[in-house]
Amino acid sequence: METTVFDDLESEVRSYCRSWPVVFDTARGSRITDIDGHSYLDFFAGAGALNYGHNPPALKAPLMEYLARDGITHGLDMYTVAKGEFLRTFEELVLKPRGLDYKVQFPGPTGANTVESALKLARKITGRESMINFTNGFHGMTLGALSVTGNSMKRGGAGVPLVHATPMPFDNYFDGTVPDFLWFEKLLGDAGSGLNEPAGVIVETVQGEGGINPARVEWLQGLEDLCRRHGMILIVDDVQMGVGRTGPFFSFEAAGIRPDIVCLSKSISGYGLPMALTLIKPELDQWGPGEHNGTFRGHNPAFVTATAALREYWSDDTLERSTIAKGERVGAALAEVAADSESVELTPKGRGLARGLSFSQPELAAKACAAAFERGLIIETAGPTDEVMKLMPPLTITDAELEEGLGLVAESVRAVTEGMSA
Repeated sequence: METTVFDDLESEVRSYCRSWPVVFDTARGSRITDIDGHSYLDFFAGAGALNYGHNPPALKAPLMEYLARDGITHGLDMYTVAKGEFLRTFEELVLKPRGLDYKVQFPGPTGANTVESALKLARKITGRESMINFTNGFHGMTLGALSVTGNSMKRGGAGVPLVHATPMPFDNYFDGTVPDFLWFEKLLGDAGSGLNEPAGVIVETVQGEGGINPARVEWLQGLEDLCRRHGMILIVDDVQMGVGRTGPFFSFEAAGIRPDIVCLSKSISGYGLPMALTLIKPELDQWGPGEHNGTFRGHNPAFVTATAALREYWSDDTLERSTIAKGERVGAALAEVAADSESVELTPKGRGLARGLSFSQPELAAKACAAAFERGLIIETAGPTDEVMKLMPPLTITDAELEEGLGLVAESVRAVTEGMSA
């Protein structure tokens, strides 16, 4: 198949295909194959939507069985067997073992849907309009989600003023030279600051699109304390970093915090099927019936695969421990690459299997990713100037595949940095 059909008919907004200009056809596990039979190792994982890899057999079998028996596909918010089984399994394997008590909202199929619902609910609960977001945060491409997103290029696409949100410095924004929340708390306590009283705060514990920036445990704990003292709703956007990406099921578990609202999407279906959840503390579940809805919030095939994924991967801590161990291996490998670079400063970043390599010369990150693709590795960039080579392989990647990919990363970095002047 030629790519001309895409060039002729698809919008100029297409993006990833420009970096990987081949026609893909099949995928299994950590590999994806094009129509010419070329196999690529996947360190992209559907931008975090494929934490268990492509077409995992333990999820595919129940999905095919469900479809074959004419199980409900589209159900809005009607009661269905598939939804009931998911809710029971989610409570049994995720919420109860962690001592969490949340009501589950199905806001629509995407990460932006869950973020929009969280922002709306925080404003409804508090009666306040303003939200607090953080520098380099990313929360989605719809107008509400964009208003709490930092990236200027993405914000510029809105075409209207993005209001009712105020950015604050994310952890280590000032390279450790300013005490945590000095500016934020000063504004909150100063009647002359001009800061509208915030309804809530939305935060990623590890910023993904913003450049793989992990927040310290102490910073997250301080943020929770600040929210409690000032009556602000704490929203954790776990769309990309949840469902085991950092090791634990939720990325905030290591900090021991209890967000008021949690946003999940991407890998919650386990199969790349559209699905999102908004988790809400019971006392904050103040929606009226139908006050926030969506035609595709009841995508039952996604409930089927999500249930299968929880049973397969979250009945014990095997995947969590494996992810942490693999993440440490990736971190060590990136540290070696950085130490070996004599001409370009490279900085390893991240947590779990959300890792990055930041380039002091930003344009080299994209060149390294292009060199990786030439060698059979799919990997993308992140960061405000695309300065970070972003490593997000499936959590289920084998040790051999991980080592293969890390070797390709090192080779690609050397290919674009060797011989350059510092």
